[in-house]
Amino acid sequence: MGFPANGSSEKPLKFLIYGRTGWIGGLLGKLCEAKGIDFEYGRGRLENRISLESDIASVNPTHVFNAAGVTGRPNVDWCESHKVETIRTNVVGTLTLADVCREKGLILINYATGCIFEYDEAHPIGSGIGFKEEDTPNFIGSFYSKTKAMVEELLKNYENVCTLRVRMPISSDLTNPRNFITKITRYDKVVNIPNSMTILDELLPISIEMGKRNLTGIWNFTNPGVVSHNEILEMYRDYIDPSFTWKNFNLEEQSKVIIAPRSNNELDANKLKTEFPELLSIKESLINDCPIELVFKVSAIDTHLVSDDMKDCWYLYLNVVLLMNV
Repeated sequence: MGFPANGSSEKPLKFLIYGRTGWIGGLLGKLCEAKGIDFEYGRGRLENRISLESDIASVNPTHVFNAAGVTGRPNVDWCESHKVETIRTNVVGTLTLADVCREKGLILINYATGCIFEYDEAHPIGSGIGFKEEDTPNFIGSFYSKTKAMVEELLKNYENVCTLRVRMPISSDLTNPRNFITKITRYDKVVNIPNSMTILDELLPISIEMGKRNLTGIWNFTNPGVVSHNEILEMYRDYIDPSFTWKNFNLEEQSKVIIAPRSNNELDANKLKTEFPELLSIKESLINDCPIELVFKVSAIDTHLVSDDMKDCWYLYLNVVLLMNV
């Protein structure tokens, strides 16, 4: 589905991005710089309509990207005790931005979440049957997920919004504490459940292309297939730290050390794969011969596993490939 917004050949692209201090928002800015796309970060608060209108008037964007939101620090358990703050940004703020963009005839690319589903009888673990874009969310175990499911349902009424269901985001930057790989390497114990995940190195450039194509509606924004916690940690051990070890525990044991339950699911990525046939499966994207998707091998560049000369060669090659693919 497309939306007849700005961004034609007669008007050069200019992005307005919300979420400057966040992980995804920061990466978006770097991608725009690498590609030579003009952009500015929004200064207004999402829940303040007047400030959003002021941003749009001053920036005059062709597209708006929303990577702002409350996920909680250090995790979503924070939302359980800060419900009003979570609602203010995740619900009121997102809806206000969508409404302002619609009023101005602008596409809104909204980085949402796929953590609004959990395995059930129709979508059992290991079946390969994933939840589709039109499926109704069945997980509200955490207040965070509840607000996200709520706003996704309401955003269906906005034909200018492209909702991207991100899950357990991963990037080649293992120094970022928001990186799913980094998170689970720091846990005392982890569950071992296959899940759909989002490789940002590959998918963020695709989200920019989705904006260029004026795509709207709901999209499962994950790499096809699933990968388990143990499989990721095995890769981490094999490529990054040969001495790394970990311990598993089950969901019942996990429930004793967290406040809110966590979502575990597989999302059907066929819609995204059809639009972007080059999209790699989750395991191909984690470990693949193409350097841009080499999450672990790229991360290894920043360790002492390779020489300084080799680092320089890899970085040069990666920058060239990145510019060719953004």
